[in-house]
Amino acid sequence: MERPNRFLIRCRTEEGERTAFLPNPGRLLELLLPGRTVFLVRDGWKRERAHPYTVIAVEREGLPIMLHTHRTNAVAAYLLETGRVPGLEGARVLAKEVPVGHSRFDLLVRHRGGELLIEVKSCTLFGKRLAMFPDAVTARGTRHLQELADLSDKGRPTGVLFVVHWPRAEFFLPDYHTDPLFARTMLAVKEKVRFFPVAVAWRKDLTLAPETRLLAIPWEILKREGADRGSYLLLLRLEEGKWIVVGRQGPQFFPAGYYVYVGSAAQGLTARLKRHRRLRKKRHWHIDYLRQEAQVKALLPIRASERLECSLAAALAKIAEWTVPGFGCSDCSCQSHLFGLRDDPLKHEAFIAMLLHFRMDRLFPSPLD
Repeated sequence: MERPNRFLIRCRTEEGERTAFLPNPGRLLELLLPGRTVFLVRDGWKRERAHPYTVIAVEREGLPIMLHTHRTNAVAAYLLETGRVPGLEGARVLAKEVPVGHSRFDLLVRHRGGELLIEVKSCTLFGKRLAMFPDAVTARGTRHLQELADLSDKGRPTGVLFVVHWPRAEFFLPDYHTDPLFARTMLAVKEKVRFFPVAVAWRKDLTLAPETRLLAIPWEILKREGADRGSYLLLLRLEEGKWIVVGRQGPQFFPAGYYVYVGSAAQGLTARLKRHRRLRKKRHWHIDYLRQEAQVKALLPIRASERLECSLAAALAKIAEWTVPGFGCSDCSCQSHLFGLRDDPLKHEAFIAMLLHFRMDRLFPSPLD
């Protein structure tokens, strides 16, 4: 039904409405949508817990997607021990939670007579054919990559095992839209750290299917698309309808609700996003006037080597409940770059599908598209 905070969800069960613990701090925008089926376990023996149910998985397109990040290390160890990680067949786990310097890494394995230090990551962000990690900024993940590269420089082999919970994935990339620093770091250390993005499948009874797949990492796409440029979606909330003077356009009435503004930056995309968060600034664009009256709900960058602004506007026009004519489109032929919805677009299936398309699916079109 909803996610009140990072670690709780409210859902409807046969016993009525329940609040369940979610052991996953990721954004999970494309998974935890209203109406999705979730898998719960009841931790009845933990009497002291305020919420006895724990979220294990969520269903997407008929397939369970594992959400319990605390169990990912056990899954990774099982995959290694059973020879299901392509490139690491015959590996044996020697130790878990291995302290090295000031950090602790997930697994130490023996493979072909040598030892390999492995960090494990759970990947739940994917489109149709492409999986990405992370779905939220991870300073810890970036630090791990740097430390693994440093250890490699000292002669200690290292790697990262991404457990991708989507059997239809074929490719893997770091999510340069959400965490460009992690993406740049992964690109910089790719000759020192081995990467194993492995797609797995979960059955309806939440047992692991035997098939796995090692995903290709198209580094050339990362180099081309991951620069600090592209388009973005600015999500705003206007609590009550009001008249707002929009520069030379004069006064316009904006109904209460959510607004999605489409913008772009040929360079300096990060700086542009920071500017939108600030209230104190010289008003220059149409959006600056609305921003003074509305609350920022989200900023969604879409880094790309090509201009997608007008294509995004055309896609949003099909979803929006109203548009503001002439807003933010003085330098193109679009009717508007500002679109309104009564309800939160981040809980809107069509909006999330559109976001996934422009961030991921357009890079690897499905043969059926």
